[in-house]
Amino acid sequence: MNKISNTVRLIGNCGFDPEVRELAKGRKVARISVATHETYTNTEGDRVTDTQWHTVVAWGQTAAALERLVRKGTGIALEGRLVHRSYQAKDGVKRFVTEIVVSDFRLVGAKREAPQPEPAQLRIAA
Repeated sequence: MNKISNTVRLIGNCGFDPEVRELAKGRKVARISVATHETYTNTEGDRVTDTQWHTVVAWGQTAAALERLVRKGTGIALEGRLVHRSYQAKDGVKRFVTEIVVSDFRLVGAKREAPQPEPAQLRIAA
């Protein structure tokens, strides 16, 4: 029998710079929001883009890497697991949260800040 795994994969754009907190013993946690888009044609023939926002959380070294590499608008491909939890808010109301705890990510369509050398300046090591 195959074991079913809780795995989520997303490709989207970061909605804001990572919010990073340092916890006890120097452990970091980072939170970002990732937008994914789906474009389709509705029954009236209009093109519609549906945007979904996903809360993403990273811990430890992954959080530090997000802090270093990701900014608002960065294209990101990530893999993680879906977590549902609840908590008691300060106003006494029970709140429910669904988030993705990221285990790995890659930048996609990243813009390079450093100028790229002209083709004549490129050297290929033999």
